[in-house]
Amino acid sequence: MDTESRIWTAALIVVGDEILSGRTQDKNVAQIATWLGVQGIRLREVRVVPDDMDAIIEAVNTLRARNDYLFTTGGIGPTHDDITVDAVAAALGVDVVIHPKARAILESYYATRGGLNDARLRMARVPDGADLIENKVSGAPGIRAGNVYLMAGVPGITAQMLDGLTGQLEGGLPLLSTTVGCWVAESEIADLLRETEKAFDGVQIGSYPFFREGKTGANFVIRSVSEDQLDACAAVLTKGLDAIGRAPVAGGI
Repeated sequence: MDTESRIWTAALIVVGDEILSGRTQDKNVAQIATWLGVQGIRLREVRVVPDDMDAIIEAVNTLRARNDYLFTTGGIGPTHDDITVDAVAAALGVDVVIHPKARAILESYYATRGGLNDARLRMARVPDGADLIENKVSGAPGIRAGNVYLMAGVPGITAQMLDGLTGQLEGGLPLLSTTVGCWVAESEIADLLRETEKAFDGVQIGSYPFFREGKTGANFVIRSVSEDQLDACAAVLTKGLDAIGRAPVAGGI
């Protein structure tokens, strides 16, 4: 199987008690999923775990084994409860070390910001043998350890780290999508959706119902790595909706 037709997958571990408590709403899942899609990689699963060593270690070992890539967000800051680096190192069976380049980056960044103290130096800690991911916002870099990528929890910083990784990961063709909307109940067209998807190899149709203006409708998102397959599937679905007297709306409602 060549690298374009092969489906590359990734998983994401969101680390943080604040996410599980509801105090903080996660925004990284959407931006990482979107970024991965452009790289030709599918985000296959997401797990949210507390700031707990055993929970992070178990999640890392499970998800890195069954995906090409594993991303983590959160828990790589300067405080005592930022334990993601330690947990990933334990999962990989290596020590935690101070990365010399990370230390130099932090020394430069904090030279006019009070200097590099012990707390800030924690952000130079990496699993032994790891590489760095550039961060143009706050100085502290992300970390690449094998197929595990440790990212910040702050969405704006994560975005910069993703930018630094753009084009560096091996993937297949980008996943394309188009949307067809219709004022119709899902139950009325379940067979049409199933048969249409079945007729096109490698195409998925996601159905997303809504209730607006006192009416029931749905948007049907068609996904494929092939633009030709995408267009052909959308045409068949559009024709099928027309045939039962339900007007399709290109682009969605």
